[in-house]
Amino acid sequence: MQQTVITKKIKPFQLVALIFFTVSGGPYGLEPLLAYAGEHAAILILLVTPILWDIPAIFTVIELNSMMPVTGGYYKWVKYALGNRLGFYEGWWTWIYTFVDLAIYPVLFVTYASFFFPGIIEFRIPVCIVIIWLSAILNILGIMPVGKVSLFLGALVLSPLIILFIIAIYHNGAIHIPPQSIDQVPFSSLGMALYTVMWNCLGWDNITTYAKEVEKPVRSYLTSTFTAFALVMLVYFFAVVVAMGSGINYDVFSEEGFPALGILTGGRWLGAIIAAGGMASSLGIYAAVLLSVSRVPKAMADDGLLPKRLNILHSRYQTPYISIILCSIVVSFMILWPFAELLIIDVTVYGAGLSLEYISLIKLRITAPKLKRPFKIPLNVAGLCLLLLLPVSVYFIALAGAFSSTPKAVQAAIFALCTLLSAEAMWRLITWKKPHLKANKSI
Repeated sequence: MQQTVITKKIKPFQLVALIFFTVSGGPYGLEPLLAYAGEHAAILILLVTPILWDIPAIFTVIELNSMMPVTGGYYKWVKYALGNRLGFYEGWWTWIYTFVDLAIYPVLFVTYASFFFPGIIEFRIPVCIVIIWLSAILNILGIMPVGKVSLFLGALVLSPLIILFIIAIYHNGAIHIPPQSIDQVPFSSLGMALYTVMWNCLGWDNITTYAKEVEKPVRSYLTSTFTAFALVMLVYFFAVVVAMGSGINYDVFSEEGFPALGILTGGRWLGAIIAAGGMASSLGIYAAVLLSVSRVPKAMADDGLLPKRLNILHSRYQTPYISIILCSIVVSFMILWPFAELLIIDVTVYGAGLSLEYISLIKLRITAPKLKRPFKIPLNVAGLCLLLLLPVSVYFIALAGAFSSTPKAVQAAIFALCTLLSAEAMWRLITWKKPHLKANKSI
């Protein structure tokens, strides 16, 4: 087996930037929330959903990562706790969901670029291809360049938003939030509103796949994750509040995004720099997510669950370049999918993988109680089960809402469920060729 020799590791402040882009990248993509939920429910859904959906995931990820800060992250945790079969499920599901996720961002880049170059829409496919492969080259160069680029793009994303918030508060005065209740929100709209917030707040486990490339990983992940979470929620809150106070039509906001809000608030110059921020956000998210997902096939190949060629490292940069190239090829074929359908598939498949991490956390608490845990959630097994019921409940409410929504949403949800079933078909194919893999059991 090849061993990775890491000579440079990223520092906590760079990790904050990577986490910010992996999970969020700014409020771009949050615009449909107001159209789905309205001003009397949007803030409530925005603030409550991350408490139920994200906080349990963050604590789970930090505890498991403190036990096993290894390349492959969540895949390695599930494999160790639940065995080869469910470990393969975890890797397979996450690999597929990330392909879906990655396909969104080059298209978003073109959408925001059209603010400056309306004709670019006609060249959407070639522009997306260029973005995909430039990001692949950046990732092959290693985690240090990706970390530095993420810091730079983070500044480009946040600066226009800060200007927007300041101008909006100056013009509108004190922040006013209408009374919040979900009583008047149709169930189908509630489901889509949940999907919108969940999609804008997922990926906390993705940040652990390169733990061996982080300086002092246990401490760095603890401080950087909570710093990034606070930053994400602060940006989201002000973005939605400013949109509510601007008087913008919510359907227009959903279609034209934050640049339209910028024009309404401060003029075309503000819309322009916000559009530039949206372009930077799309590039930063794509590079950060590709960094995380490219480590999983390499780890699975090391274990014999995927072809061995995927674990080949670049001779100079020591990065899994075959895996990065393969990911980029697949995403190049997925950029034609509509945003709303991709969102449903993305969150549904991601949620299934996250559930295996929750089960792994509980299993390891029971079977390996004395295993060293530099960070441990201050709950016993019963408390953990109650805590983890929260994100599971949100997940199934959102899924049920999608099934009661438009026919296209139903088709996307069914496709996502079929995608989940594909893991078993692939597992049977692999074990047919390599029957010895069936013998691996969990601890």
